Parts: sequence; C-alpha cells; structure tokens
Amino acid sequence: MCPSLPPRPTRSPSLWQRWTYFVQTVLGLLFRHPVTGTSIIPVLPDGTIVLIQRRDTQRWGLPGGFVNWGETLATTVERELAEETGLQLQRLGRLVGVYSAPDRDPRVHSICIVIEVYASGQMQVRDALEVMAVQAFSREALPIGELSHDHDRQLQDYLEGLTTLA
Repeated sequence: MCPSLPPRPTRSPSLWQRWTYFVQTVLGLLFRHPVTGTSIIPVLPDGTIVLIQRRDTQRWGLPGGFVNWGETLATTVERELAEETGLQLQRLGRLVGVYSAPDRDPRVHSICIVIEVYASGQMQVRDALEVMAVQAFSREALPIGELSHDHDRQLQDYLEGLTTLA
C-alpha cells in the first residue's frame, strides 16, 4: 500500500491570473450586462405631456437616455430633459416603472427607469443629432400606438396610474 501524499499547498493567483480575471470581469460588465437608462414623462404646467420626434426612427417618443458614469439617476433625468427638450426640471414626480425586457430597445439590452417630471421653460431642440422636433400633447392627442421603442407601454402605464416592473 502506497502512502498518500500530503495535500499540495494552494498557491495564490499570479499577477497574470488576477489581471485576466479583472479584464474578463470588466468586459463582462460592459458587453454582457444591460445598460441603465431613463425615459422621462415631462408634464408642463398646463398638464400637457412633452414628446420628442426621434431622428433614428422618425417616430415620437419620450425623452431620455443612458446614465453616464458618475451620474445619479436624478442628474441624468435633468440633463437629458434639458438636452432633448430645452426644458428645465422643476421637480421629480412619481416612479412609473422599471422596464428590462431584452428586446425593448433595438439598439442594446437596457434597463429603463421611467420617471414623471414637472418641467417648464421654452421647448427647443438642443440635440439635433438625436431629436428632430419637440412638441407638447394633450392627453387626448398623444400618438399612443405609434411611439418609438416600448414608449407606448410606458406612457400607457403612466396614464393608467400603474407602477410597473417588467
């Protein structure tokens, strides 16, 4: 009978192994995880809701965009509102929902946090690369059924007073 060998001492990972793990983790975060963004439902003092006409789809949709590194969601909402509509944030309203279906945005898998805001100011296109037009709609005149991405659902959930996790 052969004597059993003593257990082999475990080694700590080499610098190369740690670097490889780090790079794989970062690439996984960048390319295999959804990005976070927001859709904004801007309500003007007269109760109308502001939509943008998107340059990429030529359809109306909610303003919004991706959260930049180092930003809070509230900062993103304020920045995107100003960039895409020219309006100023007066105050945040309610959380309408969180939408995370992998196919909700044809560009990338994103998690979209939809927030109602109360806004004021002069509507104007500031980001002509993304936005063709900005317009306020009464609730009855909203082009529901013809909006870009999944904004029909987001706006319908808002109008029905729902808070959605989808």
